[in-house]
Amino acid sequence: MAGFFISFEGLDGSGKTTQLRRLETFLIGRGREVVSLRQPGGTALGDRIRAVVLDSKTEAAVGKIAPMTEMALMFADRAQAIAEVILPALEAGKIVLCDRWTDSTEAYQGGGRGLGAEKVLEMHHAVCGDLWPALTILLLPDLQASLKRARRRNDRHIAAVGTDENRFETEGDGFYGRIHAVYTAIGYREKARVVTIGDGNLDEVEAAVRSAVLQRI
Repeated sequence: MAGFFISFEGLDGSGKTTQLRRLETFLIGRGREVVSLRQPGGTALGDRIRAVVLDSKTEAAVGKIAPMTEMALMFADRAQAIAEVILPALEAGKIVLCDRWTDSTEAYQGGGRGLGAEKVLEMHHAVCGDLWPALTILLLPDLQASLKRARRRNDRHIAAVGTDENRFETEGDGFYGRIHAVYTAIGYREKARVVTIGDGNLDEVEAAVRSAVLQRI
């Protein structure tokens, strides 16, 4: 495949989505063809899965979602995104920017939900084969700072529409502490693929992201 696959990872409130959009604008300005998507989501089916997985009203309607079910839904979304968006874009020589990939599943379902890395990576192999991003940007600022930003955003969402932004917003600090620990471990384990960027203002982080990308494309 002639294209280049980049994922962005991090806790809610880490700034990953903002940095993905900034990188997209930068790359398009340099004449590159870019396809961006989010996980879950990025396809018509994926957006429906996203609504089920993240909607804060889901469990009130259908009962508690089991951790394995949650993980399976994430990979169902991923399978559709691979077939419909990611592989065609890479084969056409485009740069694919993905807001979350399997690292998120390892962190949130493997760590946060307690399923463990082995189950996540087994399902990744079954669904995605050996498809991994060529580069993963892991934004890992201070945990409490990330949580504070995410909760401010959630408060604005509640004020606007009366519900939490997503199901995960109701989880406690222990849940997010486990996620942060798994992300830290992934950064050490996958140094060839993952570039970890810590604290910094928006422009400083953007400069670090650009540097990491330009060294590889």
